[in-house]
Amino acid sequence: MDKIYYSISEVSEMLQLSQSNLRFWEKEFKQLKPQRNNKGTRFYSNDDIATIKKIMFLVEDQKLTLDGAKKRLGQRRDAVEKQQIISEKLKNIREELKGIAKALDI
Repeated sequence: MDKIYYSISEVSEMLQLSQSNLRFWEKEFKQLKPQRNNKGTRFYSNDDIATIKKIMFLVEDQKLTLDGAKKRLGQRRDAVEKQQIISEKLKNIREELKGIAKALDI
C-alpha cells in the first residue's frame, strides 16, 4: 500500500534529487506546495511527487530553464504529461534494446 505523505528525505531518495533542490523548487514553482505540520516539516503527497517529476522532465530531459519550465507548467498540463509518458516509454525501450544487444554480443 502506498503512503499518503512522504518526508522530504524519502522524496529526495526516491527521485535522486537533493533536499535543497526540492526546497528551492518549492519557492520557484507555485504548483509545488507540500503540506507542513506545526513544526514546519514538509510532507509531500503523490500529486506533489508527480509535479516534481514533471519539473525534472522539463528541466533535465527537455533542457528548459526554470523560467521555461514555469511557463510550460502554467500552460496545458496534459501536454507535459503526455510528453513525459512518451519520453519514459522511449527510455525503457532504449534500455531493453541495449539489453538485447548485450545478450547478442553486438
